[in-house]
Amino acid sequence: MEGRVLVVEDDVSIREVTALGLRRAGFRVDTAGDGRQALVTWRAHPVDLIVLDVMLPAMDGLEVCREIRRTSQVPILMLTARTDTLDVVVGLECGADDYLRKPFDLPELVARVRSVLRRVSAPTPSRAIAVGDLEIDPGAFVVRRDGREVELTATEFRLLLELARRPGQVFTRELLLDLVWNHRFLGDSRLVDVAVQRLRAKVEDDPAHPQRIRTVRGAGYKLSGG
Repeated sequence: MEGRVLVVEDDVSIREVTALGLRRAGFRVDTAGDGRQALVTWRAHPVDLIVLDVMLPAMDGLEVCREIRRTSQVPILMLTARTDTLDVVVGLECGADDYLRKPFDLPELVARVRSVLRRVSAPTPSRAIAVGDLEIDPGAFVVRRDGREVELTATEFRLLLELARRPGQVFTRELLLDLVWNHRFLGDSRLVDVAVQRLRAKVEDDPAHPQRIRTVRGAGYKLSGG
């Protein structure tokens, strides 16, 4: 079996088809039809990944994501309506690792789930990396700034680690999509931009005028070693 997935979707037909497709792909699947049920199920049965719809009764997906992120870094793949651009951005800001627009094809969902699980289970180098006043310890999954620990999501940690491996190098959004999200297809650069914004809020003195994670106009981002 490939892992355990919780599918949270209030539309019965979508929920059942999604669960069936994931089971056929080798996953164990739990389901929930609303936000509160999702939290109850997740707490009772730990999973490897959550497929979470934004629009849910009782408690929406964004609230569920925020609540989970208080105590857990379990990967979350958000499902959003095709026209809800704001939901995409807010979902990522709440700590979602990735998103998929509805309607979606089951093979794409399965591929995206496997991609997320691959990157969270991929081995990381154990040697700590120091860039300026930042210290990244991949083995302990810890980042310190001026000796004080910085709390990052798994995606933010992987993003910082990739930048820190080659300080001063400019990373295009497309390259970061590949390295951090394993998107070997045309992805959405908002994944990168929102993650960078969240990371800056935690490692910059003034996120509005970043000195560590710099934007290179027309190219991408780089981590300053100064």
